[in-house]
Amino acid sequence: MKNRFYLCSLVILLAQAGVAQDQWIQYVNPLIGTRKMGHTFPGATVPFGAVQLSPDTDTLPYDVNGTYNAGVYKYCAGYQYDDPTIVGFSHTHFSGTGHSDLGDFLIMPTTGALQLNPGTAADPGSGYRSRFRHATETAEPNYYKVRLDDNNILAELTTTTRVGVHRYTFPQSDDAHIILDLMHGIYNYADKNVWTFVRVENDTLITGFKQTNGWARTRTVYFAMVFSRPFRSYGFTNFKNYPYKGFYKRFDQTKNFPEMAGEQIRAHFDFKTNAGEQIGIRFALSPVSTGNALENLLAETSGQDFEMIRKKGQDQWNKELGRIRIEAQDRESLVNFYTALYHAFLSPTVYMDGNGEYKGLDQNVHKASGFTNYTTFSLWDTYRALHPLFSLVQPRRNSDMIRSMLAHQQQSVHKMLPVWSHYANENWCMSGYHSVPVIADAIVKGLTGFDANQALDACIQTANVGYYDGLEAYLQKGYVPDDVRPNSVSTTMEYAFDDWSLAQAAKKLGRMDVYETFMKRSQNWKNVFDASIGYMRPRLSDGTFRKAFDLLSTHGQGFIEGNAWNFSLFVPQDPEGMIRAMGGEKRFVSHLDSLFTMHLPDLFFEETEDITRDGIIGNYVHGNEPSHHVAYLYNFTGQPWKTQERVRMILKKQYQPAVDGLGGNDDCGQMSAWYIFSTLGFYPFAPGSEDYQLGSPAIKKAVLTLENGKTFTIDVKNQGARNVYVSKVLLNGQPVNKRTLKHSDILKGGIIQFIMAARPAK
Repeated sequence: MKNRFYLCSLVILLAQAGVAQDQWIQYVNPLIGTRKMGHTFPGATVPFGAVQLSPDTDTLPYDVNGTYNAGVYKYCAGYQYDDPTIVGFSHTHFSGTGHSDLGDFLIMPTTGALQLNPGTAADPGSGYRSRFRHATETAEPNYYKVRLDDNNILAELTTTTRVGVHRYTFPQSDDAHIILDLMHGIYNYADKNVWTFVRVENDTLITGFKQTNGWARTRTVYFAMVFSRPFRSYGFTNFKNYPYKGFYKRFDQTKNFPEMAGEQIRAHFDFKTNAGEQIGIRFALSPVSTGNALENLLAETSGQDFEMIRKKGQDQWNKELGRIRIEAQDRESLVNFYTALYHAFLSPTVYMDGNGEYKGLDQNVHKASGFTNYTTFSLWDTYRALHPLFSLVQPRRNSDMIRSMLAHQQQSVHKMLPVWSHYANENWCMSGYHSVPVIADAIVKGLTGFDANQALDACIQTANVGYYDGLEAYLQKGYVPDDVRPNSVSTTMEYAFDDWSLAQAAKKLGRMDVYETFMKRSQNWKNVFDASIGYMRPRLSDGTFRKAFDLLSTHGQGFIEGNAWNFSLFVPQDPEGMIRAMGGEKRFVSHLDSLFTMHLPDLFFEETEDITRDGIIGNYVHGNEPSHHVAYLYNFTGQPWKTQERVRMILKKQYQPAVDGLGGNDDCGQMSAWYIFSTLGFYPFAPGSEDYQLGSPAIKKAVLTLENGKTFTIDVKNQGARNVYVSKVLLNGQPVNKRTLKHSDILKGGIIQFIMAARPAK
């Protein structure tokens, strides 16, 4: 009997330990990256959720006189950790971008005399904003809490995929208010609002929409808002008056007027509260209609209270984060890893209603049949590692993202795949046509769920739209001339890589004519390489290289987010050819070494406002994605141990479990995806290939649970801070004599073992 008792106790303890171990959200800190340039947001959301409900501390790029304030760059996510006040809580945010938009439908609870302007951080009492302290702030996956000190209101947030759920605990007040600010937005343009509309359906239900002309030129978002109890009164102010008011003259619109319309609307809903009384709000979004928003609200939150919704969302996070289960040296490493995985699973975001309807690029209503439609495609960044990460651990979701890209292409008047798209808009941001390597990578790695040949045709069409960004000249001359388009060199190099990835997909599908054509195009990088100096260089339409040229300057030299010294290394499709062109292995390694050790002039930082000294190592700028493959270039030389050394150094310097722990914009998860792969010990050096370059794993063990039902284990022996070098690699017990790992080998399941050492195995 005693043995049975001890056995039962042991089973209970093991079960409890298992539950604790599976709570991966305990290692996620959404505040990481909220100081300086990480541009992440700390609020509540579910994996890939359409709603990202988060506090905004400031957002405006223009001062009261309309003067542009370049400092707005830091507010791309709406929140900066060092700010002393919160303006309110809005429902849509980008994570880690270098451009601002969204920030829709700000909610702010207040007490006392009604104020319908946000005031200033220097004088919070001049408006409805409130001071707050980080000591009362909690940020977890799908849960955010903070006390608003000026009104002694406790704010709590959680979400479903399409609904933001608020809970505000008030003090006793005869004048409690919920402010709905439709003017608010995370701006990059003055007067972004085109039109807003609010309709008071009854004393608990509000509906409406907002149309903006910002980074996305024509974006409309609909909402349905439900209060947990009736309000006593309501009203609004239109901060931009119009000469035509005939409709309003027939009514007293100063109080309890049920229709509000205009560009600059702020509404208020008034309550009387007892001490400790809670007012809940459920705020659903739709890209199509207020009716769909209400359907989303009912479908996703009916019969559930705040805690149930919070738990359901956190269970979703635990499931997604558990796709990769790691053992690390310390808790800080676990926090770094699972926060990176959390950031990687924030976007792209779901963009359709529960019934499958969404607004397409043609501004018509479409219905996603058999797939989930997504938006927020920051492809210049995310094709490099984020989408390859999805191909590995989220292949079904990545296939749906590709189907979303194909739908975009069909709705495009240009018949082009997305470049940088969100909310039924193409922003045309950055360069290249980087949907192509996302799709090519998926085809090469055998993803299903979409028509591969149709997808390849869409890639070919996109790669031949001559009037897009110097592409006509590229097709004619084999390069983009510097007198035709800015960023001519980097654009040429990016086109060449995209062409290579397209060729790999064509080869996989047996379309050898396409393969030959695009393999030839993939060598166009050579046309902007100046052998006389050993670097890429702007070339004019007459074939000559531009004379006035600075290797280190980032301004007007033909490169986007880089200079000739570092961007000349962007030839992931042909590293061996690049090494030969740069003078052979010895000279190349010397060049590569110098990248990490050189000292940049002050002018470099003055020219590049999005780079801080904290985010670079020599001339290696980790926050700018064209550098992300660079540390793995040593694998193509006789000194692969330097890849191991550099990777571990970058992991340590550029990623910390702190609010300022990211060395650059997270860029919709790309920075985080680099961290995840590199921590695991391999990296997708050239998307479109099934080969990963081996590096130096920074964990003790990891188990990848694959969607095909198999598991792949990474086992690291002799792990330690000094043991950064790999002395031996075994795959399923057999020595690995190459510096690569194949995607197909991972999908078979099994185990890869790294034996680490304190000295390189030369």
